Parts: sequence; structure tokens; C-alpha cells
Amino acid sequence: MGGGGRMSTTPSENGDVRGSSHTKRVPHTKPPFTLGQLKKAIPTHCFKRSLIQSFSYVVYDLALSFLFYYIATNYFHRLPSPLPFVAWPVYWIFQGCILTGVWVIAHECGHHAFSDYELVDDIVGLILHSALLVPYFSWKFSHRRHHSNTASLDRDEVFVPKPKSKIAWYSKYLNNPPGRVLSLAATLAIGWPLYLTFNVSGRHYDRFACHYDPYGPIFSDRERIQIYISDIGIFTTTFVLYQATMAKGLAWVICVYGIPLLIVNSFLVMITYLQHTHPALPHYTSSEWDWLRGALSTVDRDYGVLNKVFHNITDTHVAHHLFSTMPHYHAMEATKAIKPILGEYYRFDGTPVYKALWREAKECLFVEPDEGSPNQGVVWYHNKY
Repeated sequence: MGGGGRMSTTPSENGDVRGSSHTKRVPHTKPPFTLGQLKKAIPTHCFKRSLIQSFSYVVYDLALSFLFYYIATNYFHRLPSPLPFVAWPVYWIFQGCILTGVWVIAHECGHHAFSDYELVDDIVGLILHSALLVPYFSWKFSHRRHHSNTASLDRDEVFVPKPKSKIAWYSKYLNNPPGRVLSLAATLAIGWPLYLTFNVSGRHYDRFACHYDPYGPIFSDRERIQIYISDIGIFTTTFVLYQATMAKGLAWVICVYGIPLLIVNSFLVMITYLQHTHPALPHYTSSEWDWLRGALSTVDRDYGVLNKVFHNITDTHVAHHLFSTMPHYHAMEATKAIKPILGEYYRFDGTPVYKALWREAKECLFVEPDEGSPNQGVVWYHNKY
């Protein structure tokens, strides 16, 4: 998961709190700055999208992916036993990491952050996401609404925390080390397809919600055609995988594609979970929520060398929520520019990712307002039943 984890316990001059960040809460009052002031602090070139530069990342990632594939399929069977049993897991990890980077680029296409041409963005995003079994337009629409309603208990789309009164009866029996291991393993392994198919951990709808259903409550009538296009992309990839299975066998497809995809999905769930789940982050009811405070209710994390592999979606997520059409290759510069203005409203947590994942699973079970607080519209994570 990377070698990240700088553990100084003192606040830096730019407002990021390391080590103590799991106890010091982000302010929940109206910020003393505006979105316009933040934008003015960022160099103008950071908002410029370059088609050539964006495609260079696509080419680089795909070239590495095909290189890993070529080495695995042409040389692993020649290795003397038991070396293949070591080589394949190495391939799965490397391929899973680089394909997560491809996933991030497709995500940028959905935000119109890839180029100045929305059609180009949609074509590239549709191809890349479909290849990873992601319904491009379906997720693009729901994810944009997540950005429009971040940290709203009523309208956010994914990783919506529940109040104590709505926690499942069996949850308290999982609030122990074996239960957390089981919950985390299931979430990382199948959380993504469960969300797409059954809206697990998503916003509450009055009827069944599914990202593959053009007539589902997630989408409007004008979005229906594009949902069909997303489904065609998924069917096309599924057909290619079926043909590969018939030609090469199921074990070959699982080794070459299936397990790396499982790693991609696990990274996606983990990254998203850790971006929006933290003991120091507030969530808001409709009476208190506003867009800027919601956008600031997220946290940057440190994944070590994987920050670069994942195109810095991990350690520039606050800036991404504020300016989602900004390309990833300018996000780090933008983050450094706005941190002095954000001050305590900016949260960076340098806790090693594996420790943060365990801590958040332990401490962030449900949300409730602080007892006796005059502001019942602001809720925080708690873990005591």
C-alpha cells in the first residue's frame, strides 16, 4: 500500500496536521474564505487541460500494462518451479496498481478534466472504464452528484454514514478485531460491484437503485440513452472476456485479468473510503449543509510511491473536490497554493494507510451530533454503541 506515513505530531506551516490529525477536528463553521479566493490563489495554468499531456499518461500507463501482460504470458511458464508461484502475485500487484492509474484517468474524463473536448473525454473514458467493467456514464452521473452533495447525509451518493438509530442490529457483533477483518475483507473484495449493482453504502432511494438500470431512480430521463451506452460497453467487455475464456481457459483469464481487476476494485474502495471517512470530518444534515463546507469534508492521504502511480488522486483530493475539472498533473501545485488559505480547514493525514484503514473501521461506525451541542445539524463519527 505504499511506504507513506510521516508521523510528526506538530502542525505544519500549511495547516496539515500529522499524527494528531485523528483527534483534531476540522472546523465546521462557515469558512472565512470563498471559493473565488481559493481559485485566485492557484496559478492560472493549473486550470488548463492539455490533450497531448493527458494522452501521454494514457499511453504510459497502457504501455506498462501491456509490458506486464507480455512478460507474464510469454515468460512465466518458462520459469522453473516454484518461481511461477512468486512471479504471478508480483504481476497481479503491479498490474493492479497500474490499472488503478488507468481507472483514475477514466475518472478524470468523467469530470471533463482530460481535455477541452467533452466528446473526446467521453470516448476515452468510455473505453477505459468499460475495459475495467465500469459503466462509464452511469458512474459519471452519480459521481458528479456526489461532488455536488459531498458530506450531505440526505443527498450524497456514496459512503453515506448512518446515524446510530439506523445501524443494522448485527453491527455491534462485528465491532471486534475478527469482525473488522471480515468486514474490511468483504468491503474491499466486493464493495465496488455491490455498490454498482445494489447501491450498497449509497444514498437512500425509495425504490431499487442500480447503475446498470437506465430507468432507475439514480438517473433522469435525459440521461437514459447514455446509460444504455454504458451497458453496451460492459456487454462488449464481457463478450471479449467470454471469447478469451473459450480460447484460453477460465484460469488464464482469471490470472491475467480477473485478479488484477480485483486489486483495482479494492484500491478504488479503499481510496474512496479513506478520502471521506475520518474521525475529524464533519457531516451535515440539510439544515446545516452547504457546498463549500461539504467539499472541505474530505482528507488527503499518503500512499507513498503509489501517490504517483495513482496520479495523485490520493494526496490532492481536497483540491479535486474544490476544482474537479482541474487535470491531475496540476493538482499538487494547486494544493500547495491553497493550503495557506485553507488553514485548519485542510486536512492531511499521514498515518500509514494500513493503520488508517483499521483505525477508521474501528472508530467510524456511525454519525451523531455531539451530546448537548446546540448545533444538531453537524454530526461526527462515533464508535460507542
